[in-house]
Amino acid sequence: MEERGLKVLETDKKFFSKLSSTISKLLIPTKLGINGMMISVKRNALLKAYENYTDDEETDDRKDVLLKRYEESFSLYLEAIDKYIMDSIYKKVKNNTATAFEENALSKYYTITHLKETQYIEYKYRKQKYLLELDYETVMTSNKEKTINRYKKFYVEKLDGLYKGILKNYSIQLADNVTIGEKTKNEIFDNIFSTVEEYIVNILPIKLELDNQNTYKEILQDYDKFNEFQVGKLDKRDDIEKKMIILGISRKLFTHSLPLVVAEQCYIQLLKQTRALIISSPNTVKQEKVYQMLINLIEDYNLKLLSTKIYWDKPKEREEYKKFWDNYKSLEKITDKKEYEKQKEILFIKSDLKAVYVNEKKYRSIINLYKRRLVELGAMRQIKNSVKTINGNYTKKVKKNVTA
Repeated sequence: MEERGLKVLETDKKFFSKLSSTISKLLIPTKLGINGMMISVKRNALLKAYENYTDDEETDDRKDVLLKRYEESFSLYLEAIDKYIMDSIYKKVKNNTATAFEENALSKYYTITHLKETQYIEYKYRKQKYLLELDYETVMTSNKEKTINRYKKFYVEKLDGLYKGILKNYSIQLADNVTIGEKTKNEIFDNIFSTVEEYIVNILPIKLELDNQNTYKEILQDYDKFNEFQVGKLDKRDDIEKKMIILGISRKLFTHSLPLVVAEQCYIQLLKQTRALIISSPNTVKQEKVYQMLINLIEDYNLKLLSTKIYWDKPKEREEYKKFWDNYKSLEKITDKKEYEKQKEILFIKSDLKAVYVNEKKYRSIINLYKRRLVELGAMRQIKNSVKTINGNYTKKVKKNVTA
């Protein structure tokens, strides 16, 4: 897999809004132009085929026929958008009459097309997604309420499937530990986070709008937290915290597309980034803020992921987690909130100490920080060793940390 095939395109809502406006001026100045008419005809045929296929009253035998019609309508619809919209912009670029925005639109289109050479599966999903997003903005600006309501249902379901396909493809790439290097793996992690974030920003609000059964009530709190990070410039700590929220939401939205083994790798990646940020923090105030975030991340990792893990590669790790879980559940007996938080922090520090000791040299600063914190919390004490010198005096030699 070549690295250039791993680039994820940003989804800029303003970009699509501007493009839909450009399309209206470029293709349908009288709203009766042949290009607009062809796209509209194909869109209406698609929506009818989609509604027939999703009709619950249809029999299973009939469903197969309707599915075939729906898939054919979808292909013709995408071809219409691809041919009439992109060709029109291409002609303007070729004739040097295109605006800078139109040139950028065509550039984005060819960036996706370029994926065909190295990442065909991603290309297939992203091109469909791109064309649908273009026409979605056109539909939203049409002010035709009936069409808008009909299109939203189709759009959400189709985009949902395309995002899942993209994420599943990334999961498969991560499973290839033999041929991909560390740099490529990090790029895939970034692609996963940015793709899920893209979904949360662009698709989840529409799903929440159409949700009459309160299906997503479990993620509403995390969704509100996520929206808080959409305002202002984020530093490295904020970025990691946002990714932590994104990962938590993904466990509810993409259970199969991002299987537990991939989600676990994502959590481990965030833990590594957070530890590195603690080490590089310029002062104790910032270090303390990152440390508190690390404790929250350890809690998420253990409660949202490891507690749901069924298959363990190493039985020893499974037994260790059982002990951790028993200790965690025993904390529920503590009625004093301050004491509960204290004991929980101690439990999380001891748990992560085992992980960082595997690479003691790399995480020496983190290990020392954990030990100091355990001493402060009364879970570890320092024993001062002293030795007798030749002249009979005692002098300090080393300090040892002993778990209480």
